[in-house]
Amino acid sequence: MVDIYIRGGWIITMDPSRRIIRDGAIAIEDGVIVDVGKRVELDKKYKGYADVLINAERDIVLPGLINTHVHLVQALLRACADYLPLIPWLRDRVWPLQGNYTKQEALASAKLAVLEMIKSGTTTFLETGLVGRYGPDDIIEMVHSTGMRAALARHVMDLRGYALEESILHEGLVEEGDYSFKDTVRLINKYHGWDNRIWVWFGPRTPGAVSVELYREIAAKARELGTGITMHLAEVREDVEYTTKVFGKKPVEFAHWLGLTGRNVMLVHVVWVEDEEIKLLAETETNVSHNPSSNMKLASGAARVSDMLREGVNVTLGTDGGPSNNTYDLVREMKHAALLQPLRTLKANAIRAEDVLEMATIRGARALMIDHMVGSIEKGKRADVIILDYWQPHLRPLNNPISHLVYAASGHDVKHSIIDGKLVMFNRRVLTMNEEKVLEEAEKAAYSLYQRAGVCIEPDIKWPIE
Repeated sequence: MVDIYIRGGWIITMDPSRRIIRDGAIAIEDGVIVDVGKRVELDKKYKGYADVLINAERDIVLPGLINTHVHLVQALLRACADYLPLIPWLRDRVWPLQGNYTKQEALASAKLAVLEMIKSGTTTFLETGLVGRYGPDDIIEMVHSTGMRAALARHVMDLRGYALEESILHEGLVEEGDYSFKDTVRLINKYHGWDNRIWVWFGPRTPGAVSVELYREIAAKARELGTGITMHLAEVREDVEYTTKVFGKKPVEFAHWLGLTGRNVMLVHVVWVEDEEIKLLAETETNVSHNPSSNMKLASGAARVSDMLREGVNVTLGTDGGPSNNTYDLVREMKHAALLQPLRTLKANAIRAEDVLEMATIRGARALMIDHMVGSIEKGKRADVIILDYWQPHLRPLNNPISHLVYAASGHDVKHSIIDGKLVMFNRRVLTMNEEKVLEEAEKAAYSLYQRAGVCIEPDIKWPIE
């Protein structure tokens, strides 16, 4: 007997050979993929011998998606900061809202983000930075209860600047360096490695909000504890101006000088970098999280992803948060990643759908240091598998399943989600969360937050509302 047997459909394995198995099958037992191959062969061993049988004849089966840049507490802030570039977007809208959160509101936001990710095919994510006022313990425990796999970073800071602007961080988000550092270590000691589904990372704030000494202490401690570091870098031109003016170094050079490059580091956005910086990222095996929707919406610029891939940089894919993207749908994000590079380079073949799917699966697993466990459908790996319904007008005829996934699909096409060998969503119904309750709590929490912060009280719509 096996726990789950998936039979039929196109299986996109993302294994080292990048096999695509037409009319394939997968057997799962005790959370592990124990067999994968052609249905006609596996039926002899597993048909009629599985606790759960999933017929996938009209489906595409692939590894669960890995979202490498998420702000859980920004899910309540959708449409609250439209039409602004990054710094006023942060200073005038996002940080005043986040600086007014109660723990209950932060948890409601995190639940909403996790629910959306499950329903759109994400099985693993990297949260960029929790702070004390959000109640990080409650959020981490909630994520674990949903069955999701995640690395959750805790913000560390000891200054209040951002790029060339002084003291723009909202008072409600300010934390002392000693406290934020020690609290991160506490969370690592408490939760890191929990069920091989939860990890805790360091999340230093952007240059201008962290001293050189604290950055270096973070880099050393992360290596000592065997954990990761994630940080926004070179998102806008002002970031380049800041590190160049204050330290005489370009952003990636600055990060490397501090010890913030390497296999355990995820640098986010990395839009404004030059050739030598890309080479440095490749040489140090530093990971990059590309967030195309956020970069486009905030007019931050277009990251040189095709150049990075060509140089051997491990580029992954993230959605960012509610006010900079408005969704946490990584399937949708794949299309934006695929379209932005031809626009940036004026070369139609600047990037391929296969490259983008790698960014959303196996490359993300490599960046989170869990590619030995997940990121592909292979014997012996943990069973993080999603199943999409391709028997729909926008996905027919199925000439190329990878092209369809990247250019035509959306998260709404995901039918089933299996994480660590357990069904987390079946026929679009999430089994580990009360969806109606999550939506009700989020709606109530959002309006309470908006009133307290005095932000986003009235919708920014140019047409009359009666």
